[in-house]
Amino acid sequence: MAKISLSGSNRNPLLGSRVLGAANPSERLEVSIILRRRAAAALRKRVAALAAGSSNGNGNDKNGYLSREQFAAAHGTEPADLAKVRAFASAHGLTAVEESPARRTVVLSGTVAQMDAAFGVQLLQVTHPGGTYRGRSGTIQVPAELDGIVEAVLGLDNRPQAKPYFRPRPAGGNVNWYAPKTETVAFDPPQVASLYSFPQGSGEGQCIALIELGGGFRPADLTAYFSALQIPTPTVEAISVDHGKNAPTGDPNGPDGEVMLDVEVVGAIAPKATVAVYFAPNTDAGFLDAITTAIHDTAHSPNVISISWGGPESTWTAQALAALDEAFQDAAAMGITVCAASGDNGSSGGIGDGSDNVDFPASSPHALACGGTSLQAMQSKIARETVWNDGANGGASGGGISSFFPTPAWQSGAAATASRGRQRPLVKRGVPDVAGNADPATGYSVRIDGVNTVIGGTSAVAPLWAALIARMNEKKAKPAGYINPLIYKNPAALRDITQGTNGDYEATVGWDACTGVGTPNGAALANVLYS
Repeated sequence: MAKISLSGSNRNPLLGSRVLGAANPSERLEVSIILRRRAAAALRKRVAALAAGSSNGNGNDKNGYLSREQFAAAHGTEPADLAKVRAFASAHGLTAVEESPARRTVVLSGTVAQMDAAFGVQLLQVTHPGGTYRGRSGTIQVPAELDGIVEAVLGLDNRPQAKPYFRPRPAGGNVNWYAPKTETVAFDPPQVASLYSFPQGSGEGQCIALIELGGGFRPADLTAYFSALQIPTPTVEAISVDHGKNAPTGDPNGPDGEVMLDVEVVGAIAPKATVAVYFAPNTDAGFLDAITTAIHDTAHSPNVISISWGGPESTWTAQALAALDEAFQDAAAMGITVCAASGDNGSSGGIGDGSDNVDFPASSPHALACGGTSLQAMQSKIARETVWNDGANGGASGGGISSFFPTPAWQSGAAATASRGRQRPLVKRGVPDVAGNADPATGYSVRIDGVNTVIGGTSAVAPLWAALIARMNEKKAKPAGYINPLIYKNPAALRDITQGTNGDYEATVGWDACTGVGTPNGAALANVLYS
């Protein structure tokens, strides 16, 4: 049976890794096979129209948003394609344990030996400074008859794909919120919402999806936290994806910090919204499967998704970058807003090779990339707001220019201002789009594993924007959807941040690679996003 290399599947070892030997041939694993869409050209045309701002996206014309059911019928997987993948699996002794035509995903189960034979790879046991993983090098092979049908094979390599973007406040840190008596206290999320003039609301009737790749929440902590804020405890549901679970580690500085920050920010600002938390393994397959599960979830129907995990574009395979971006295109077509943290490592992306790097999935042109600021307030008003930058070890707002995604229509003509005011026209997608308070020194009061603490990072900004959108969706009784084009067309609805740097880029008037178009003016945004 002739085989071909799957485009974009090449994998390289992690920096500093060392091969220990072949993976256990009898080890069982699951892989996610991503198949082509039905009527792909029509979907691309629809999303391009939304990106060009030629539709209001509210179903009033041919470019309006699709329901989940309409999307599945129009753009799900062809039954014939599913049948071919089943036949391939059967020929190699693999079992199809899950099929989702809407998500275009088939999950196959088998042993390492079976996967090696089926996909023309050699799976290895690899050690690296962060632990061990099952890895591979080179490309994946698929039968020639699946060429053009299979777009990605994810999960053979189970290295940690992403990191959470939260930053605990350093010991002795100061908070720049000044109460009337000038005593210093941390922001709670409703205070930040008030400073940014969020419209009144509770998120009633809305569902906010959170993507989590580890850790968990404890109901007792949520009860105590919201009780202290005198806010009703929101409905929080844990949803398992690829065997991922709500599994608190007990370490406030571990992934529990991310989960609790996300839940408490959205829950405090939109307490009557349902908070659906999708837990998945921290792999490329787990990340994608969590996102597509949320997008196509007909039971909970989230209309806004918050993602606070990611990694530099260079750490992803091209097939994974394309698969997640296509998932966000699905979301755009269905009127689902995707908010993604831009990262906490400034313009370098934390690579440490002296070059500039942006983080994914924020760099997808179909996600709303959320950068970070340092917010100072006095007497319930913003006194000063600059780019968040605490230096190489303290963190800074992620931002820069993608090396993978083309410049979207709504960023046409934009330029990034580099150090000393040098202009770099956007030859590819610029990051971020918007920003919000992220500095741990002006951070958010949260409760994690029984500990009251203060956290910052762009991890807080994605759920902040998600909660804002949920409030606006409630107020307008329709989804904001793919808002990027409207954000860029209406910059006056945001507060332009013009001071500070994130390393190699400077804030300036208009869009910049530190804080995007700016931080929210919630009342103004509500008037321009639903026209």
